[in-house]
Amino acid sequence: MKKVYKYFGLIIIMLCSFYYTDKIALMVQKNNPIMKQISKMKKQKETRSVNAIIEDNKIIPGKNGIIINESKSFSIMKSFGVFNSYYLVYEQKKPEISLENNKDKIIYKGNKLNNNISLVLEYNENIISYLESKKIKANVLVDKENYMNINYLELINNDFNNYNEMEIVLNRGKANKNICYTNNKEYLNYCKKKKKYLVYSDLILSNDKVFEVKNKIENGRIIFIKKDTSIDTLKIILNQIAFKDLKLVYLSEIISEENNK
Repeated sequence: MKKVYKYFGLIIIMLCSFYYTDKIALMVQKNNPIMKQISKMKKQKETRSVNAIIEDNKIIPGKNGIIINESKSFSIMKSFGVFNSYYLVYEQKKPEISLENNKDKIIYKGNKLNNNISLVLEYNENIISYLESKKIKANVLVDKENYMNINYLELINNDFNNYNEMEIVLNRGKANKNICYTNNKEYLNYCKKKKKYLVYSDLILSNDKVFEVKNKIENGRIIFIKKDTSIDTLKIILNQIAFKDLKLVYLSEIISEENNK
């Protein structure tokens, strides 16, 4: 029985020893000049995450926060023996209410924290050629018959008769952004099962809607361009976007919750 107590006592002493050794190590690390600088930068550089906004079956994506991993940053800088902000290790912190946890909701806008706007167009060779020649970022709905000659624009699978086949094609070319653009209930349910990001905007550009769309242009908006829209009509919208100092980005960027600092 005495041996049992003896071994038990040794175990307790060892556990306490490990505990206090860790405590002392953490205290020494905390008081290290490099760690003090890291902690100071942490207060200056970190940003809070922003929750996504949900309205019924619709969602506006949120934005990740930025945090500094003190332990990893310290490990890197300790080997150099000096603080250098270049070696700070940044990490993303998801919001509590995130798009990633609500992929059954339809994205109808990007968040307003970024000065961005996106274009999505039905297939129109003239508009595609114009946008590509000007290196203007936009998205185009494609099927297996018309995707081949598009180089600069981001592609969205719109071939619901050959969806899986088109997915293989986009995956092979590393062009699949996992986005489904539709308001068709049957297609929406299909895309939900595929775990796609569901997107649909009610801001629709056509030749007879140009001024209505122009007056609603603001950051975070997604503009859908009908295939019969003329280039002259498109130019009016592009000029208004430039006038408002908005940045045209791909759909995959405007719906992303990534924080690029």
